[in-house]
Amino acid sequence: MKVTINSVHFKADARLEDFIREKTAKLAGMFDGVIGCDVFLRVDSATNNENKTAEIRLLIPGNDLFAKKTAKTFEEAVDNVVDALKRQVKKHKEKLRGV
Repeated sequence: MKVTINSVHFKADARLEDFIREKTAKLAGMFDGVIGCDVFLRVDSATNNENKTAEIRLLIPGNDLFAKKTAKTFEEAVDNVVDALKRQVKKHKEKLRGV
C-alpha cells in the first residue's frame, strides 16, 4: 500500500512517519482492496493543547474513506483516526457482502 504523508508548515520526523506507516498498514490488512492512503498532519493555531490534527483519506475502489481527528499529540490523533477508519472499513466490507 502506498502511504503519502503531508505535514503542513512543518517537517515530520522519521519516527512519526514510521509510526504512521505502521498504523496504516493495519488498515490494509483488514481489506484487500486498499490502494493507498494520504495522511495530512497539521498544527492548528488553537490556544488549548489539543491542536494537532491528523486527516487520513483511505483510497479504495469506489468511494474513498476519510477521517479527521484532533488531539494533544500526533500519535494520539493518528490512533484515533485509524480507529475511526477501521470502523468505516468494517462497514464498507459488510456493505459489499450485502449484510
